[in-house]
Amino acid sequence: MEYIKYIVIAILLIIVAIAIIRSKKKDFELDANKLIKYLGGKDNVVSYEVNKSRFIVTLNDVSKADKDAIQKMGAKGILEIDNQLKIILGSDADKIIKCINDLK
Repeated sequence: MEYIKYIVIAILLIIVAIAIIRSKKKDFELDANKLIKYLGGKDNVVSYEVNKSRFIVTLNDVSKADKDAIQKMGAKGILEIDNQLKIILGSDADKIIKCINDLK
């Protein structure tokens, strides 16, 4: 009878651990949609690429980009050069670019 208590406790701990892991998992598809929106929409994006932790995007109109919102989304930095933004996303850059490719 004593071992049943331990089995029940172990099962509960596993369920709690799974719930915590799922709650911390980032939704990169949602982030990709937000990023496109904050860049001024799909029509404003001319080209994009990922270079390690940087997401480099060329825009038709840089003034349409909401840099504050991109920063709040988790960007570690944004550099604007002419009609191009270099957004430092860290290790998430590759995952987000895959979702953006799926959107196109």
